[in-house]
Amino acid sequence: MELQTERMILRPWQDSDAEALYAIASNPEVGLNAGWEPHKSVEHSREMIRTIFSEKEFYAIVLKDTNELVGCVGFLLGDAKHSKKMGDNDAEAGYWIGVPYWGQGLIPEAMRELIRHGFEDLALDAIWEGYYEGNIRSKRVADKLGFIYQFTEAENEKDSPLHLTQDIHFYCITKQE
Repeated sequence: MELQTERMILRPWQDSDAEALYAIASNPEVGLNAGWEPHKSVEHSREMIRTIFSEKEFYAIVLKDTNELVGCVGFLLGDAKHSKKMGDNDAEAGYWIGVPYWGQGLIPEAMRELIRHGFEDLALDAIWEGYYEGNIRSKRVADKLGFIYQFTEAENEKDSPLHLTQDIHFYCITKQE
């Protein structure tokens, strides 16, 4: 499935995206804010595409004008969600974007389409967003999109890709809102 916005195409990941993914995901400012280690090689990026980004409802964000890969947006469903407080028919939205594309409004635009898709096509009851303490950019995205703060939980060390105990702030938007 492919989703579109005014400036972007949200499409399934492909093995051929590995080099472009590595170019943006190797920057520590990207992964560390999102809770994962920077990519170490093109092969590492290819493995992430095959194991993580190939999951249902994960999309590569590609600019329409240039066909340039700029980031990722998608839903965590079922047991993949970060909190047991989320309902069975809820999804947790996740996203990240390469540093050169920060501040251009691309993630809010992509998230608006993902939210539309979640409520209209997937018939979700609620969409959650979680961000790690200190990730001000993700807080701004939640605020811009009308998500409402619900609670904070500590992600324990064993569940963290970075092997840290970090606070995650959870926001939610319901179908009615």
